[in-house]
Amino acid sequence: MLTEPERPTRTRLLLFASGDFAFNLYWQSVMLFLLFYYTDAIRLPVETAALTYLIASIWDGIVNLIAGMVVDAGGARRGHSRWLVLGAAPLGLSFAVMYLPPPDIWWAAGAVLAGHILFRTAYAFVNVPYLAMSARISQDSGDRALVAGMRVLFGTAALFVVTQGLMRIGGGFAAGDVANVYFAAAIAFGIVGTILLVMVGITVRELPVADRARPPSLVACVASLAGNRAFLTLSAAMMAMVAASTVLNKSVLYYYKYLLNDEASGRDALGMMGLAGVVAVPIWILARRRLGNRGTWFLATTAGVAILATFAIARPGDTMTTHPFMMGLQMAMTGLNIIFWAMLPNTIEYGERTTGLRVEGTVFGVAALLQRVAIGAATGLLGVALGSVGYVANVPQGPATLEGIRWSIILLPIGFFALSGVLMWFNPLTRNAHAAIVAELTQRRESHAD
Repeated sequence: MLTEPERPTRTRLLLFASGDFAFNLYWQSVMLFLLFYYTDAIRLPVETAALTYLIASIWDGIVNLIAGMVVDAGGARRGHSRWLVLGAAPLGLSFAVMYLPPPDIWWAAGAVLAGHILFRTAYAFVNVPYLAMSARISQDSGDRALVAGMRVLFGTAALFVVTQGLMRIGGGFAAGDVANVYFAAAIAFGIVGTILLVMVGITVRELPVADRARPPSLVACVASLAGNRAFLTLSAAMMAMVAASTVLNKSVLYYYKYLLNDEASGRDALGMMGLAGVVAVPIWILARRRLGNRGTWFLATTAGVAILATFAIARPGDTMTTHPFMMGLQMAMTGLNIIFWAMLPNTIEYGERTTGLRVEGTVFGVAALLQRVAIGAATGLLGVALGSVGYVANVPQGPATLEGIRWSIILLPIGFFALSGVLMWFNPLTRNAHAAIVAELTQRRESHAD
C-alpha cells in the first residue's frame, strides 16, 4: 500500500528556493538591462535591438519546449537535479558571452544575437529542470505557495544586486567603456550563479514518483496539455501578465532618463521596486490564505490597473513622486508572480487526473515557451511603440516623443492587466480544488497498489 510522502521541512524548501537567486542574477539582467545595453552601450538602433530580443525570445520558447520534452523522457525516477549540476558552468559562461562587446558595429547585431541565443539555450536546459523540481519538493499546495513566495524573495534579492551592483561591480573590474563594465559584471554574476546552482543540485532531495514503462511521446504530451484546462487558462493569464510587466520593467530606465532627465534615479527606482517586492511577499501569501489563488490574482490585477490609472491622472514629473507608483506596480506584479508559480505545479495533478498522464518537464517547458513568447512580443511591441513616436537613443526627445513614451507605458500594461484578470476567471482550480485532486490521485494509486 502506498503511503503519503513526508512533507519537507522549511529548511529544505528554503534551500530549494535559493536557486532562484542564481537564475535571477541572469534573468533580471536580461529583463532590465539587456535591451538598454543594446541601444545605449553598443548603440544598436532601437528597432534592431528589439527585433534581436524578439528573435532570441522566440527561440527561447522553442528550446524550453525541447528541454521540457527531454526532461520528461529522462526517466521519472532519475530526478531533475543532475541537470543543475551539469549545466551550471555552461550557463554562467554563456551569460558572460552574451555581454561580450562586439568589435565591429557592422556585424554587431549578428554577434549579439548569436550570444543571446547561446545563453537562452543553456538557460532552458538548467531552468526547466529546476522548475520541474518544484512539483517534486512537495505535493501540498501551501508548501508550493510558500516556495513560490521564497523564490520571489530570492529573485528580488538578485534584482536588488543587479540593479544596484551591476555598474559598481563591473566598474570595479573594468574602467572606461560602459560595454566593458557590463561584460565584467556578467563574468562576476556567472561565477556566483554557477556555484549556487551546483550547491542546490547536490543537496536538494526530490520526492519519488512512479516510473513509467516508456517515456511519453510528443503527441501524448501535447494531447495531455491540450486537455488540461487548468494549464491552458493559467498560461493564457500568465502571458497577459508577463506582457504587462515586461513593458513596465523595460520602460523604467527610458522613463527616468528621458522624461525625468535622471538616468541614475532609474537604477535606484529598480532597486526600490525590488525592495517593494520583498515587502509584498508576506502580504500576498497572507492574502492567498484568505482569498485563495484565483481571488488573489483578481486583487493583484485590479491593483495594477488602479495604480496605472492614477499614474496617468497624476502625471508625476519628478523622481520622488514617481518612485511610489513604480513600487506599487512592483508589489502588484509580485502578487501575480507568486500565484502563478504556486498554481503551475497544481496543473500537473489536474492534468494527471483529467488525462491519465503526468508530465512535469513539458508543463514547465511549454509554460516557459509561452512566457518567452509574451516577453518577446511585448518587447517588440514596446520597440515599435518607441520607434513610432520618434525615439532616438542618447539625444533629447521632442515633446511629442516624450508624451508618446509616457502613454505607451501606461495604456499597454493597463490592457494586459485587465485581460489577465478576465482569463483567470475561466481557470477551474478554485479554492480547495487542488487538495481534492491530490486526494483522489492518492486513492487511485493505493487501489492500484493493492
